[in-house]
Amino acid sequence: MTGDHALVRDGFWVFGYGSLMWNPGFAFIERHPATLSGYARTFCMWSIHHRGTPEDPGLVLALDEDPSAQCRGLAFRVAPDAAVETLAYLRERELVSSAYLEREVTLRLEDGREEPALAYVVDAAHAQYTGALSLERQADVIATAVGGRGPNSEYLFSTALHLAELGMEDIELTELSEMVRHRLNP
Repeated sequence: MTGDHALVRDGFWVFGYGSLMWNPGFAFIERHPATLSGYARTFCMWSIHHRGTPEDPGLVLALDEDPSAQCRGLAFRVAPDAAVETLAYLRERELVSSAYLEREVTLRLEDGREEPALAYVVDAAHAQYTGALSLERQADVIATAVGGRGPNSEYLFSTALHLAELGMEDIELTELSEMVRHRLNP
């Protein structure tokens, strides 16, 4: 990473691929569709705070390293005068259990520009990393888990809906949403 000093001095880009897309929680001066190569958006992290509890963990999306994958999401540009506050907010939100790692990545914006950005990627060595779970298992967990920020299903539905509205439908999340809806309303 370029270091906190450069981030604060120049402002920075941050990549949203899950709830940051529809609930960033910080001020930004630009927002553009973007693609991150080398990572897949997957429900591969147990949530023991926001969408589950230690006793009944939920699942949240994470960027899982995969050299053949591409993840579409949103790039948010944070102004220099908001950088200190935003960086502190993101670290409190995303690094709450150290299951995510803060990384500098290169995003390709929709207009063709390439920009360095912060992204929060899963630590595959962390106890909250699930590895690949079947869609059936994911649906079972997401349909029942609830955490400090609400039902796990709400997180899934909001993310899938916002991706579709942005023209970035994630077919796997759409299918998973239908499976969870079926479990909630048999």
